[in-house]
Amino acid sequence: MLSDVLDKLRGAVMIVYPMGLPKYEDVQAILDDAEDLSGKQAGKEVIPVEQMQLWWANKELQRGRLLSEFIGRNEKTKIICKVQRKGAGAPAREPLYDEETQKKMMAYAYKKQEEWKKLEEAEDESYRNAAWASSTALKSQLQGTSHIAFK
Repeated sequence: MLSDVLDKLRGAVMIVYPMGLPKYEDVQAILDDAEDLSGKQAGKEVIPVEQMQLWWANKELQRGRLLSEFIGRNEKTKIICKVQRKGAGAPAREPLYDEETQKKMMAYAYKKQEEWKKLEEAEDESYRNAAWASSTALKSQLQGTSHIAFK
């Protein structure tokens, strides 16, 4: 499958550049499988095939076993695998939110918390002792005992 993609890419490059790409061009080096990564950061990230293992959903995908044994037979499932060196264990999980979104969410939560604190401090219950809020005011009015005070 990878060779088919590389063949299509070679054909596209031939159409766009009929005279061919120069040898120093990175795309030409990749197509010729002569890419030199020595001295580059990408060269440090290359893991030889014998020393690598694939991980998906916190499971190691073992060589020689079918992918359907791990994920089932649904052909529409999108699988994003991570490559690790053998013995390095499962790769770290990616955060659900990027750092900027997380900061915004934290700021919003803090703002809401402060609003709740202000509402709790401002909660005035003095109206409960007012004459108009008395639950027995109507009864006292009808019986004519609303102006009687006990000492």
